[in-house]
Amino acid sequence: MRLNLSEILTNPGGRIPFRYKLDLSDLEFSGYCPVAEPVQVSGEVRNSAGVLVLTAEADTNLHCVCDRCLKEFSRPQHTKLNLILASELSGEKEGDIVLLKSDTVDVSDLVTSAIILEMETKNLCSEDCQGLCPKCGKDLNEGPCSCRPEPDPRLAVLNQLLNKQ
Repeated sequence: MRLNLSEILTNPGGRIPFRYKLDLSDLEFSGYCPVAEPVQVSGEVRNSAGVLVLTAEADTNLHCVCDRCLKEFSRPQHTKLNLILASELSGEKEGDIVLLKSDTVDVSDLVTSAIILEMETKNLCSEDCQGLCPKCGKDLNEGPCSCRPEPDPRLAVLNQLLNKQ
């Protein structure tokens, strides 16, 4: 969604509210698309004493695959944006400042970047997920498997002593 900011650039106190749905269903990570539902975006751009401030919130459900047990699950994602829009920098760092090339701003690009940056790098269905058995592949959240545990290789010498007796 592109917003034309020309009407508030020289109007301190002016504001442009926005509310729309953003489709990110084609966004792919590691072979799956986590944002299957539309993202609800709302916010505003306001001229606060000559400084353009963009504030927005984006809400959706992310569809993920657990990195330990490979089960699919979903979790809510809430993202907040608070950015300053400027046409030029005057000696300041570019942290939360977005440089405008014209009198318009593409809110969808800013929201998409914020959602991607706030996504978890490791997806777990629960904090205490046990994962899969490395030998047989059984889901250890459903109970223990029948595999014998490997002896610790550091104790192999002691195991040989026990086998001699």
